[in-house]
Amino acid sequence: MDLGLKNKVALVAAGSRGLGRAVAEELAAEGASLLLCARDAQVLAETAAAIAESTNAHVLAVPADVTVMGDIKRVVDAGIERFGQIDILVTNAGGPPAGRFDQLTREQWDDAIKLTLLSAVELARQVLPGMRERRWGRIINITSIAVKQPVDGLLLSNSLRAGLTGFARTLANEVAPEGITVNNVLPGYTRTERLDELAEMMADKQGISVGEFRGVWEKEIPMGRLGEPRELAAAVAFLASERAAYITGTSIQVDGGWIRSLL
Repeated sequence: MDLGLKNKVALVAAGSRGLGRAVAEELAAEGASLLLCARDAQVLAETAAAIAESTNAHVLAVPADVTVMGDIKRVVDAGIERFGQIDILVTNAGGPPAGRFDQLTREQWDDAIKLTLLSAVELARQVLPGMRERRWGRIINITSIAVKQPVDGLLLSNSLRAGLTGFARTLANEVAPEGITVNNVLPGYTRTERLDELAEMMADKQGISVGEFRGVWEKEIPMGRLGEPRELAAAVAFLASERAAYITGTSIQVDGGWIRSLL
């Protein structure tokens, strides 16, 4: 299936590792040029070089912290200077810390709001004028299964990703007449560094091995295994494509069946 991504330019936030890197690799393999940002300049440069070598895609890497609004503008400006436009935006950021309500400070809430909610809002604000001018665009937010079924102990993520979902659903209606779609992809338990860190923390609290704790997750998933980053990346690439022009305002889980609700 030709996804129609040749000659498109995609901005992938937090694109140096994990889900962001998998998405970047998939989009590049489909012919898109890439604008990547992440905080670790060295890892970002290594990722950009590896993707360019394996796919022959044009890749621009700009070190940035998406919690800093000025950094977001700098990334978008650099992408437009290099490529002339940004057609696809994939918002993504590391998850906020785990914790129950009485364990979380005001400062942690403020930091999480910037990381999980405001970064996506500002990225959209910066790319939308060009998308509106060309009357074509794709905005895809990588959020979490927590927006449909909250995960115990992840109060910040549960709260703020739900807020991002509300923002995206409302924005989808506002920009739909201009040929722009806005969708969310909800990763389930997927093999990433973030998941490894969470497993270690939870295993330590329960006094069991990391392997035993992963087994607990796997038993909750009808497919009986954790997801792979490339499986989520395939869903993102489709939503970014020409073929997905009539899909907007959706939140699609890639979770092996973990969410039990009908919708």
